[in-house]
Amino acid sequence: MKTNELREKYLDFYQGKGHTICPSDVLVPKWDNTVLFTPAGMNPFKDHFLGKVELEFTRATSCQKCLRTGDIENVGRTAYHHTFFEMLGNFSFGDYFKRDAISWAWEFLTDKKWLGISPDRLTVTVYLDDDEASDIWHKDIGLSTDRITRLGEDDNFWPASAPSQGPDGVCGPCSEIFFHPDNGPECEIWNLVFTQFNRSGDPPENLSPLPSKNIDTGMGLERIVSMLQGKKTNYHIDSLLPLVEASAEVCGRKYDADGEDGRRIRRIADHIRACTMAIHENVYPGPQKEEYVIRRLLRRAVLQGHEMGMREPFLYQLVPAVVDAMSEPYPEIKNTADRVAEIVKYDESNFFSTLDDGLERMDTIFTKLKSSGAKVVPGDKAAKLYQERGIPGELFESIASDHGFTFDWDAFKAAMVKHGEDSGAGQVGVMGDTGPVDDIKREVKLTEFLGYDCDEESGTVVGLISVVRQAKPDTGDSNSTEEQFELIQTRESELEPNDEQEQVLVLDRTPFYAESGGQVADCGMVEGPNGKFEVTDVQKNGDVFVHFGKVVDGMIRNGETVQAKVDTNTRKGIQRAHSATHILHYGLQKFVGENALQRGSKVECDQLRFDFSNLEGLSDETLMQIESEANRRVVAASKIKAEILPLEEARAQGAMMLFGEKYPDPVRMVSIGDFSKELCGGIHLDNTSDIGAFEIIAEDNVASGTRRIVALTGERAKANQAQVQEMANEVSELLGVSVAGVRDAAINLSEKVKSLRKQVSTGKVGKPKEVSVKAASDGELDYFGVRQAMRDAAMALEIPLLEVGNRVRGLLADVDEFQAKIKEMDSAEKVDAETLINGATQVGDVHVIVQHLHSSNPNIMRTLIDQVRKKTSPTAVFLATALGAEKVILVAGVSRDLVDKGLSAGEWVNHVAPIVGGGGGGRPDLAQAGGKNPEKIKEALIAASEFMNAKAAV
Repeated sequence: MKTNELREKYLDFYQGKGHTICPSDVLVPKWDNTVLFTPAGMNPFKDHFLGKVELEFTRATSCQKCLRTGDIENVGRTAYHHTFFEMLGNFSFGDYFKRDAISWAWEFLTDKKWLGISPDRLTVTVYLDDDEASDIWHKDIGLSTDRITRLGEDDNFWPASAPSQGPDGVCGPCSEIFFHPDNGPECEIWNLVFTQFNRSGDPPENLSPLPSKNIDTGMGLERIVSMLQGKKTNYHIDSLLPLVEASAEVCGRKYDADGEDGRRIRRIADHIRACTMAIHENVYPGPQKEEYVIRRLLRRAVLQGHEMGMREPFLYQLVPAVVDAMSEPYPEIKNTADRVAEIVKYDESNFFSTLDDGLERMDTIFTKLKSSGAKVVPGDKAAKLYQERGIPGELFESIASDHGFTFDWDAFKAAMVKHGEDSGAGQVGVMGDTGPVDDIKREVKLTEFLGYDCDEESGTVVGLISVVRQAKPDTGDSNSTEEQFELIQTRESELEPNDEQEQVLVLDRTPFYAESGGQVADCGMVEGPNGKFEVTDVQKNGDVFVHFGKVVDGMIRNGETVQAKVDTNTRKGIQRAHSATHILHYGLQKFVGENALQRGSKVECDQLRFDFSNLEGLSDETLMQIESEANRRVVAASKIKAEILPLEEARAQGAMMLFGEKYPDPVRMVSIGDFSKELCGGIHLDNTSDIGAFEIIAEDNVASGTRRIVALTGERAKANQAQVQEMANEVSELLGVSVAGVRDAAINLSEKVKSLRKQVSTGKVGKPKEVSVKAASDGELDYFGVRQAMRDAAMALEIPLLEVGNRVRGLLADVDEFQAKIKEMDSAEKVDAETLINGATQVGDVHVIVQHLHSSNPNIMRTLIDQVRKKTSPTAVFLATALGAEKVILVAGVSRDLVDKGLSAGEWVNHVAPIVGGGGGGRPDLAQAGGKNPEKIKEALIAASEFMNAKAAV
């Protein structure tokens, strides 16, 4: 039986038993903070199991895409381990229980209409104390007792060891079904979990029966197929062997299943399948959380190829093979194949460029460890190698293991935290958080959202929570990187003003939009009969809207009827930005390409941030095209409408659907004119003209393969335009040119300042360099022409756009200052080396020169000292000058022969500097000091003469 055939058979079987077929959830469940990736078929149904949502069905079945890396070292080594795999499952939410779950599993496996496996090939296990399951297997199914094994909580309880070790929460015994092939060991193919208890506290008497019992089963698709096809390993089934063989071909190897290269090739096949499916869902390789996992898998696969002699990117060539293997159940991956291959190639190219050096550094570390007799790889060294050469810690650990070393993960993680990297590559929990919000969810199930139709409505307070930040007990670990505070949540019957609390309010119905889909939450006020609650944020927890804020007046009580009022000015700004985001996305698709897909967004009041997939930055020309198109659409006054329709109908109408997003069915589709259709739960305008204005203010790189555009709309865009125009007018007036000529004039002004600064610094006083400042055409420019002129000037000056005015004013001030300085220097008495030598005092054979220079600077003073020392020796020179009314510069120098005799210029200035209120130092032959009392220069020079005269006379 083929893989695709078995998948369909399973779903058809359970549909025939009254189950709703649910499509596979996404690989990255962003709404579930307990996991990075979907690890099992039951995860999308967590709230169904916990009774936190209203049930549309009580029986469900699915084939779920899963990704796990907990036992990654077994991938390629053992017959059945994968990172990415598909999990077949059937689920009951308070409907049927053990008897039906066991009977149907047996029917599907053994009935010739379905899989037709001989019952003689199957055995089962049950939990040690689960007499009910054991009796069903024995009495109902007819299995002899010698084919039913009772095992303890480590093997036949979910979560494993829950009764004795926890965690608290929903749990239950399970029954596993094993297949016995002709050759080879038995293989577990199906796990039936009977969630019937709530664990609370330590044993005994810590398992309480649940009022509603559930069924959660899981059968690995690849594993059961390998049993049916008589294969010794999942990698040889019909859907995976072509990918394994393609991997071998790309690596220039013949696939030998039992050889070391066979293991490497299987690992490459597994990892590229996992990465392709994840990148398809917009999970790009990166430094944090789920992106780190994908980067880690890609780099492990690259290393496998490297060990077989690969020195150039090769993984990207396998993406088509993955698409061929997976496109029947998931046809949408065909649409992103080119983008996925491009991203894979980009990341592996970067890794290949540093891999050889990284491996050499590892070898050096291993050699030093062996010579010292150490057995543990220092985690900080591994962290440094990751930061500098991109070698993940897990990869270092794997190679270290091959060399006989263990790996210090604690030190590695501490170093990464210090560096600011958080891989977040682990699973956080199993069934979610517990606390007051979860209690409210069980009671309320959902909040009715009214915000699409109104911004003010009445509702009932169904939950109040206070949150207090409390210090954790001191563990005595000064190096601990853990948060030293915890949040204590308490459910309240009433709330009143309290600055030391964060306060939470839950309503049965609300017009407040909860942050989701990139759109920030509404803010506003909830007014009750006895007080007011200011809403500053709203978050969704499942289907419940949680309002964050504080009581600002009086008291809010649970059960009160209140009036919820959204801040309409802020909402309008958010609506403008959100509708503009859809227009921007359309423009990116039109001018950059279909692969410029949304990878994240943040929509605020008249400002939006839009992340999209693209390997290179956008040119100014392309940005102008996108911006012009957006403004054209704004002026066109296109209608914006939202409608609820079946998912397939929305797809048929061409609605843009983002891979990796979870869409309900039916869906909400937002249409703008006849050019944009997107599935979106956000709040939008009725007409594009209400956006008012749209302006892109930045485009930059945020991650590998991801760019970001920041834009303004409405009032903020207009304010920004007014600011740019005002600055342009001011700058053009200051420079005496039209706005179009600002760039050239600014460049020339900058060059003029450089020329004047050099004259002042070198003391080569003369006529300042004349720099031509040409005026450009006086032709009229529209706003975007004005902005481009200012952007060009900003780029030329290497500053942000809105700093051009300040920089020009600063440059003009520099011109005035340097010209005044040059004029002062030009009128001052000319001093050169010959003049100083002629005024020297002879002390023994030493020429001692102590001189006050007017209108000088440190550069000139050092140059004069060098010139004097070249013309006469032995010599000692001490020069002083005043820079303004509050600064003194002292520079001293002695010839090399005096240094050899023990005289020091540093000692000289240090002796004198305190007189002028300063200090300094330098080399024995040349030193400089500063001071702040110019009126003391004469006294300082006397002290300088006395000091050197005494030294030179010895």
